Amino acid sequence: MLQETIDLYGYFGVPRKGSGGYLTALARERCGEVSPKKRPAALILPGGGYEFVSLREGEPVALAFVEEGYAAFCLNYTVKTPHPVPLVEAAMAAAYIRENAEKWSADPEELAVVGFSAGGHLAGSLATMYGDPCVKEILGERNVRPDAAVLSYAVLTTDRSTHGGTAETISGGDAELKKKLSIVDRITPSCPPVFLWHTADDDCVPVENSLLAAAKLSACKVPFELHIFERGVHGLAMCGIETANDEGDAHVNPSAAQWLPLLFTWLSSRGFSVRKA
Repeated sequence: MLQETIDLYGYFGVPRKGSGGYLTALARERCGEVSPKKRPAALILPGGGYEFVSLREGEPVALAFVEEGYAAFCLNYTVKTPHPVPLVEAAMAAAYIRENAEKWSADPEELAVVGFSAGGHLAGSLATMYGDPCVKEILGERNVRPDAAVLSYAVLTTDRSTHGGTAETISGGDAELKKKLSIVDRITPSCPPVFLWHTADDDCVPVENSLLAAAKLSACKVPFELHIFERGVHGLAMCGIETANDEGDAHVNPSAAQWLPLLFTWLSSRGFSVRKA
């Protein structure tokens, strides 16, 4: 297994804006016994309400992608700091992955951003604001648009049916900025394809976030797939014992655990695949 943590601010020579901006890469080593492989890439953005970065939604998810043959990258982004710092860090991560794809045996044209809860808001921000001036100021014309976005019980509205803490922190309490950062309202036909999943009785981030996003994606004719599972607490992550306290934990949810194989099937249908280099 190849593993490395990259200081994105140092890599791009950008003055540090926060305590985050560290990207951990995980990938299989090249094996001389088989032909070299080219792999799709996944940029993992854990949740935490922009107050912390959830470990449960980081490494375990990245390892699942590595097991599927992906090169996986987990971003420890800056928290407790308003926009645009987290977005710029996510954009730097996307740019780094594309510029160093060969090092990780990755395909620079098969980059999926995978976000959970507030990390889903950040993934949605990258998918809809990749051309924002705050990104171009730092990265110029580098391509940071993901080729697919995976939004897991994500905060996709900031002005209705939202998670108040996420909306408040990322906007710094600024009403105009809070409205600007409502992902549903930023969806346009230029967005990448989107995979969404949620539980109907999520009492932290209402399921309306995913339903409203799906309706807007449909109206904009952006390819998408939506899965709503009937029951499940917020923050399910992998839905199994690895990301739960014990077997009786509500975070063990075999039904919702189907989101991952469903996702891999969807990504495969969109051309994300391991193949001979």
